[in-house]
Amino acid sequence: MNDLLKKKCEPCEGGVSPLDISEIHKYQKKIDGWDVDKDDKNVYFLRKKFTFKNFLDSQNFVNEVGKVSEDEGHHPDISFGWGYAEIVITTHAIEGLSENDFILAAKIDKKIQTSV
Repeated sequence: MNDLLKKKCEPCEGGVSPLDISEIHKYQKKIDGWDVDKDDKNVYFLRKKFTFKNFLDSQNFVNEVGKVSEDEGHHPDISFGWGYAEIVITTHAIEGLSENDFILAAKIDKKIQTSV
């Protein structure tokens, strides 16, 4: 994961291909506990659910993820409630996964590790 933490998300406006499944699996080994799923349009995304002791801890985590996302210029879909937060990451501009998605996942994991 360390090499991903040293990188910064690069702006992506499309025009590049999403990672193929073999590249996705290589990157997936660098992040902990993120599932790779695809939607009904065969667009791959990362998903991870985090659990917390209460609503406030969930909300605080989501706020921290928001700060990381703004710093990286790459924004996940976030849902949360009492005792949980779920993060979904994909690169919408290319309809699939890019290195940016894995960089953001690694940085979110780092944030949770430092806040526990």
